[in-house]
Amino acid sequence: MHPRCRFVSAWIVSVLLVHGLLYSAPAAESASKKPFLAGAAAVDATPQEFPVSMLGSFSDRQATSAHDPLYVRALTLDDGATRIALAICDNCIVPRDVVERAKQRAAKAAGIPEDRLLIAATHTHTSPNVTQLNDIPADPDYVQLLVEKIAEAIALANRRLVPARIGWAVALVPEEVFNRRWHLKQETIGPNPFGGTDRVRMNPGNSSELVRPAGPTDPDVSVVSVQTAAGKPLALLANYSLHYVGGVPGGMLSADYFGEFCREMEKRTAAGQTEPSFVAILTNGTSGDINNINFREPRKPQPPFERIQQVARRVADAAEQACRQIEYQDHVTLAMATRDILLGVRKPSPEELERARQIVANPTDKSLPPLAEYYARSAITLSEYPDRTPVTLQAIRIGPLGIAAIPCEVFVEIGLEIKKRSPFKPTFTIELANGYSGYLPTPEQHGLGGYETWRASSSCLEVDASTAIVQTVLELFREAGPK
Repeated sequence: MHPRCRFVSAWIVSVLLVHGLLYSAPAAESASKKPFLAGAAAVDATPQEFPVSMLGSFSDRQATSAHDPLYVRALTLDDGATRIALAICDNCIVPRDVVERAKQRAAKAAGIPEDRLLIAATHTHTSPNVTQLNDIPADPDYVQLLVEKIAEAIALANRRLVPARIGWAVALVPEEVFNRRWHLKQETIGPNPFGGTDRVRMNPGNSSELVRPAGPTDPDVSVVSVQTAAGKPLALLANYSLHYVGGVPGGMLSADYFGEFCREMEKRTAAGQTEPSFVAILTNGTSGDINNINFREPRKPQPPFERIQQVARRVADAAEQACRQIEYQDHVTLAMATRDILLGVRKPSPEELERARQIVANPTDKSLPPLAEYYARSAITLSEYPDRTPVTLQAIRIGPLGIAAIPCEVFVEIGLEIKKRSPFKPTFTIELANGYSGYLPTPEQHGLGGYETWRASSSCLEVDASTAIVQTVLELFREAGPK
């Protein structure tokens, strides 16, 4: 090369490098100069045909009508560099395969990468079944409908993106959460379905045998409130660690207190507002061992849906209180980190499998403990599972706020530990997100036994699963944090 050519080339490269250096800092700041955007949508996902099978018990309950609509509620957020979407379904559980189908469809419809999507269930026990669990068949037509509605909700929320501002706060409702696992005066309780004994009992009833709950509760009502840039209510994402309420008559679908909360907040927050369409969303926190029954006091009979309304209004009161504390931000940084981990499956030993086959062959044996046949069939099913199963975990950053997402019915101690150890304040966990991997007790709670630990499709992860999950969630928080 001619020396002059080399000089010109070097000069061009140096100019490009200088300009690259000059523009690299503004590029890092460009996201904050773009407007923060948000959009929300609620899409009706009530079955179009009846009857449908409902999940939430050991038997196949048929619904012939819906008391109130079932929705998919979606929220999309964009900080100029990252766009994320959350879709919450009025359903008991949404399994991994259905989540994957919905994410694929939503990603195509909205243009948001699948690893920037969170799909979760509320855990109402009066919803159509979309998975094969407890020998209750899934309805393939409703599965397809739900997949379509999830994608539709995310796409609609995405189309509704407008300049927005956002804030968050926490209030308390301690009077509606109780640990449902109890120590009794008798140190061993049994027999359980496997012929052994437990040290705690789920839902023991009002009894003089009660000693103390086996774990804590989490009273937090965490809220993320979104307004338009002009200050109009746009969306509210709330979180509360309460399993469900119930009190729905047989044969009816209902979104339980999750749906009632949303209706209550929409009425209180945006009555008469048509633009933008305000959407309230209530997610389930870590409530695998929590219900709203105080077993130390007698329960008075109540009409159907009355308890649902009471709980929803109290949580709505707290959400309103939290919103009054909020100082809205015009822009915050968003991040979402997603990771699959493999966890072991608790499978029956050869001896346990043989016992299970004997029980299934002679289910009328009167010497068998309650539910022995059900758990024997579950043991046979689990024996055919792979030794390890994938579990999808997520961490979301919204400015200084953190959200964990776990596909399990998570014990409250785990959620409290995540809140304590998270680098983000506040933090909350959305359970039953991105699939279903059953109950998630701590190793210590496994040692106490009880329904939530009994080996079945609904409780099959390895005993130390919670340790690995918490560690991974904390790593994902660090990954999503400031760089």
